[in-house]
Amino acid sequence: MIDPEARAYLDHMASLGLPPLAEQGAVEARRLNSLRAASLAGEVEEVAHVEDRHLPGPGGSISFRLYSPAPDRTLPALLYIHGGGWVVGDLDTHDSVCRAIARRAECVVLALDYRLAPEDPFPAAVEDAWAGLSWLADHATDLGADAGRIAVGGDSSGGNLSAVLAQRSRDRGGLKLAAQVLIYPVTDCDFKTDSYRDAATGYGLTRESMLWYWNQYLPDESKRVSPDASPLRAPDLSELPPALVITCKLDPLASEGAAYAEALRSAGVRVEHIIESDMIHGYIRMGGVVSRARKSWDDCARFLRREFQAGDLAH
Repeated sequence: MIDPEARAYLDHMASLGLPPLAEQGAVEARRLNSLRAASLAGEVEEVAHVEDRHLPGPGGSISFRLYSPAPDRTLPALLYIHGGGWVVGDLDTHDSVCRAIARRAECVVLALDYRLAPEDPFPAAVEDAWAGLSWLADHATDLGADAGRIAVGGDSSGGNLSAVLAQRSRDRGGLKLAAQVLIYPVTDCDFKTDSYRDAATGYGLTRESMLWYWNQYLPDESKRVSPDASPLRAPDLSELPPALVITCKLDPLASEGAAYAEALRSAGVRVEHIIESDMIHGYIRMGGVVSRARKSWDDCARFLRREFQAGDLAH
């Protein structure tokens, strides 16, 4: 079974007759992605303070958008990393998601416009994400955020980068993250999983599209097994922050997301795994056409509020 709203979205996309990603190429894929963003998002939610700024990164200045639902208060913070296969997506494509989570979780959200492949392949996105997280921690007070309560989160490739940041934060010491929110994340470079077989075509994101994304991001297949690219392959997943993992049954990435949730749980990490059984990849930013997005915004906020509160009590 597929959610009727998701089915209607897929039918509409099929009617457009767009060429496959590999034929579009990165620049055209970004243009089309941006063109659809506003209609998919629907009416965005008001947030008290929204500001576009820049922070220094390893490859130059990195744009970010800051959201605060209560700029007169010190709030916990979430670094949000957008999805798009490391190739497409920007601050505008995921604006609705960041607004919704900032409001619902009552937290500052810093959305990061990291460098994209193929112009800037792996590990550029990882290094930018790490720079963004480090900057957020160092400048929390200036942003109205609590440096002791910082979480990371993202969808798809952004979920991948969030999982990598959580591991890196643990391994490099210093910043102890409050939580990680992984929305249908990329966690492994294995294209032979059950969901890659069962949801290879017909549900929006295809197996061929994922192969193309990986080829843009990390063309050297031998390097894809690095935990910085495939966090499921990390030798040790213990002592990582509590995780919310959301997967969709009708998604090529369902198996690796579930495998990561299980691996975290087996390593002693507190995990909440929500399976949206009738949902497709990408829906989190489709609040205007797929109402399930709003349920997941609520799920993310509930999880974050709980973990931020736990971090506050630990102070």
